[in-house]
Amino acid sequence: MMETKIIKEKTDLTYLNWSHARSSSGTAGTFLKSESIIEGRKIYYKLSNFDYLHGVVGHECVNEIIVDRLLTVLGVPHLSYKLINAVIEIDGKSYNTYLAASEDFKQPGESKTALDNYFRVNAKEGETPYEFCVRNRWRKYVDTMIVVDFLILNRDRHGANIEVLRNPRKKTVRLAPLFDHGLSLLYSCINEKEIKAYDIMEDKRCQNFIGGYSCYENLSLVKDKSKSLISKLTPSDKAYIFEDLEGIISDEHIDKIWNMIYERYKIYESL
Repeated sequence: MMETKIIKEKTDLTYLNWSHARSSSGTAGTFLKSESIIEGRKIYYKLSNFDYLHGVVGHECVNEIIVDRLLTVLGVPHLSYKLINAVIEIDGKSYNTYLAASEDFKQPGESKTALDNYFRVNAKEGETPYEFCVRNRWRKYVDTMIVVDFLILNRDRHGANIEVLRNPRKKTVRLAPLFDHGLSLLYSCINEKEIKAYDIMEDKRCQNFIGGYSCYENLSLVKDKSKSLISKLTPSDKAYIFEDLEGIISDEHIDKIWNMIYERYKIYESL
């Protein structure tokens, strides 16, 4: 799996071709994706929110690195990312931005399908997505996911952001490691004024395939919270989670994100 890393040296990625992927959460803007093959490995690239008039206006890719490191601290299996300072080209125009890169998490022989599609085909009548996952012995996975999404206020855990990996020859079925956390934390803030005014404890409406629209209320699905996270979060973890992000996002932004994560973590610990 790709090592979590920030590459600040400018990298020429103008050869990449970008395709559109609208946010399923209803946010405005365009999210562009690309891929390449490097030494036989498929690499996926994603941009933060892109505006054809102003260029890259979001910081969703930075969120991917922050959550990547947070999940490492908490002992949660997840997809690892690199944050790359890149020069890219879109419709003949060059842009300099930080983008996120990740490797394909499928193992040889595996195919993937969205959990919502898998649920529609295999669920019993009247079964909820959470009950379906419990029946398939995925309770630990979804409980951990629910807790993580509360900590970071993930607004986009729709049914295609949870993937089922199947290997017909080996007769195995598993859920992919947690991935795609760009639309979380303070992703909707585009300037320092909005960052300062942001309410880190507000229970914003989120799109969740498992549970309801409230990440806080979804915590009630988790019956044994002591088994959700392997490790504890401590104030000393802030240095690792935000290492080398100075200058990429502001100190105020870093402090606000940390306060959000840690204050929400304290609520989780108190339940």
